[in-house]
Parts: sequence; C-alpha cells; structure tokens
Amino acid sequence: MKNERLNGKIVVITGASGGLGEQIARQCARNGANLYLLARSQGRLEQISTSIREQYKVKCTTIRLDITQYEQIPSVFQRIYEEAGKIDVLVNNSGYGIFAEAENIKIADVEGMFAVNVIGLIACTKEVIPSMCKQQSGQIINIASQAGKLATPKSSVYSASKHAVLGFTNSLRMEMSIYGVQVMSVNPGPIRTTFFDKADPSGSYLENLGRYMLDTEKVAANIIASMLTNRREINMPRWMDIAGTLHTLMPRVVERVGRKAFFKK
Repeated sequence: MKNERLNGKIVVITGASGGLGEQIARQCARNGANLYLLARSQGRLEQISTSIREQYKVKCTTIRLDITQYEQIPSVFQRIYEEAGKIDVLVNNSGYGIFAEAENIKIADVEGMFAVNVIGLIACTKEVIPSMCKQQSGQIINIASQAGKLATPKSSVYSASKHAVLGFTNSLRMEMSIYGVQVMSVNPGPIRTTFFDKADPSGSYLENLGRYMLDTEKVAANIIASMLTNRREINMPRWMDIAGTLHTLMPRVVERVGRKAFFKK
C-alpha cells in the first residue's frame, strides 16, 4: 500500500541498523521519503543506506549515534536540521530487553534498558519538539511494546521501561495536539528479529512461542500506512491486544487463566 503523504518527507529513524528499524527505513524509501538512519553500527548502516539509495533513488544519510551518550544527541539533530531544514517524522525505534526474574536481574542491565528504551527516546524527542511545534506539523512515533500493557514473568524491568514509554507518549500526545503535531505509540508483541539473541540467550522463548512471532515487514507496513495520520496507537497482534485490555478490566482472572502461558519464557 502506498502512502503518498511520505513522498519527499524527511524521516529520522533510530535503531535503524537492522530488524524493525531497517524495515521501516526500506518501506519509507519505497514511498519516496528521504531518510536519516541512526544507530551504533556504522558499517551496517552504510550497507543498508547504499542498498536503499540504489533501489529507491532517495536521499539516505547515516549518522553513528549511541543514544545512551546523551550529550551527542543535540549535535546529531542539529546536523540534520542544518542539512535537511526540517524533520517530518521521528521514529524512536532503538530499544532492547533482557529477560530475567527480578531477583536475578543485574543492575547494569536495569540501567541499560532504561538508558536506551526511555531516556534516550526522550532525549531524541526533545530535539524535534521545538521545530515541529513551530511548523505546526510532524509526527513522533515511539516503538513501545505489548509488554508495556501486560507485564509477564521474567520481563519485569523490560515491561517497566515500556510502561514508561507509553506514559511519556500518552502525555506528549496531549501536549503536542494543540500544535498539530501527531504522536503515535506502536505496541507490537514479539517480533522475529535478533532482539531475542540478547533478551533470551537460552532460546526458550523462541522454542515455546516462536509460532506467534510477528513478521517485521508486516509490522513495518502497518506503521508506514499510519505515518502522518492522527492514529493514536498500533497494537499487534490482535489477540494479544485483547488480552491486555482484559487484564486492565479483570487482572486477577487473566493472571490466573494465563498463568501457564505467561511462564513459558
């Protein structure tokens, strides 16, 4: 499906060196957007950028950025504004998780998840707010997770970080609405990417729930179709979103009925 609204627009994507970020980049380019791809892996970014430029004939610039190095973020966005003049869409995609019971989680991993998933996301967002408010247009897309709506065993800290993303996004949406700036959260279930190489080195999650994994291209296509619209949030898959809603309404029942499934990772 084509999204004509993206043609000629400037889209900035964090965590663009693979997985969902790469797919979002490729599908944005297919729709005529010019891109700035940000991630730590400069080599991988260059490979993706070269492929995108050759295939889609759009501008695609890479900038190495570790979003936990907060002092670097302002200069990166200043460069983008100097080169492109504006940013139409910011996709805060950088994120990772570590699955471990609360008793066993390392404080370094707690700090790391919040540094990337929450503080880095907020720091990048702050860099586009003044300009988007001034131009009274633009969109901020925050990649959260169904884990931010329904926490399960061994994901306490990861879920907490995504709860924080949703809280920030929901507040920001109201703040930005008076300026005509759109804010959308994306809440996918597990996606078949390298995310689980780090989140679950044992492989038990993939072994137990691999058949329920979402496809990166389908998730990206849903996001692309909603770019520069006033859609509030994307929830995938449908059954997991229903489970999260039921948990809000009947938490004790859902936790009892779903107990066996929740402990499968």
